[in-house]
Amino acid sequence: MNLIRSLSKAWLASTIFGISVAISAAAQQPQALNLTGDYWGTHDPSVMKEGKTWYVFATGKTPEGGQFQVRCSQNLTDWRLCGQVFDQVPDWIHKDSPGTVDLWAPDISYANGEYRLYYAYSLFGKNTSGIALATNKTLDRSSPNYKWVDHGLVLRSVESDDFNAIDPNFILDANGHAWLAFGSFWSGIKMRRLDEKTGLLSKEDTRLYSLASRSKPADAAPAKPGLPPDWEAVEAPFIVHHGGYYYLFVSWDLCCRGTKSTYRTMVGRSKTVTGPYLDQNGKSMAAGGGTELLTGNDRWLGPGGESVSMQPDGQDLLIFHAYDAKTGKPALQISTLTWQNNWPHAALQK
Repeated sequence: MNLIRSLSKAWLASTIFGISVAISAAAQQPQALNLTGDYWGTHDPSVMKEGKTWYVFATGKTPEGGQFQVRCSQNLTDWRLCGQVFDQVPDWIHKDSPGTVDLWAPDISYANGEYRLYYAYSLFGKNTSGIALATNKTLDRSSPNYKWVDHGLVLRSVESDDFNAIDPNFILDANGHAWLAFGSFWSGIKMRRLDEKTGLLSKEDTRLYSLASRSKPADAAPAKPGLPPDWEAVEAPFIVHHGGYYYLFVSWDLCCRGTKSTYRTMVGRSKTVTGPYLDQNGKSMAAGGGTELLTGNDRWLGPGGESVSMQPDGQDLLIFHAYDAKTGKPALQISTLTWQNNWPHAALQK
């Protein structure tokens, strides 16, 4: 009888242990959220929470014709259009870039007591581009303090440059220093130091840092007239600090092509914010390295244009867009971001 009891206890302990391991493993698996409401049409999403409301800023016009759609949610799953940043493209951009119709790639952050929105303007396939800054005291449109103030140009690239000044991302490093990562095609992802108080370029550190680029394959197809070659496709940088490392998330390959979009999200890490960023195999992202985080499936194509929200409770989030495999329409996607052996993992809806 004692033997039977001992065996029963051993079996029960083993079962409980197995269930605990299974639950623990499941908890470590990233989960794609099921979204409802006005989440279609979202491109290059950047997220911020103020109070109990989540705000997603995205490339694209509102139905009223305003620049940068803003979507709101109380729970991260049910979304509604709730505003815009600009009523129209600022006049100074029309003068600097007459062909600009839409503003691109908003990046929302909070620093020095204000919300900062870095954004870009350009022409498709050109590097005659610029990154600008707008600020606001609050994201709540009902507040008397709500007002976007455009501070104008932060950084420009011209045709003779080997980089493209679009897709900005603001980073505050572990020492409280501010940085701006940016880049698309050409020689890849770059970084400049910022002045912490103004959010504009630092006058003390004027170095242009190189973070990531693509390697030219032997069978690379020739570039189409007036466009950079497809093999240069790396853009949409986003950097976060986690567990002693800085992680650089980027988008490889081609966006904005509907069902022919081939975007995929890649990542590397570094002990310092300026790099070098290495993938899981130890290859530098500046030499074409990168570890794949997300790629398309039968339901959704081209996951990219990503941003990351690091949460105090550890429930970190990856926010990105992907294209419906049947219609080619872009839509907002949100995945929990889990960390295993100090590498991130995310999920795409199926």
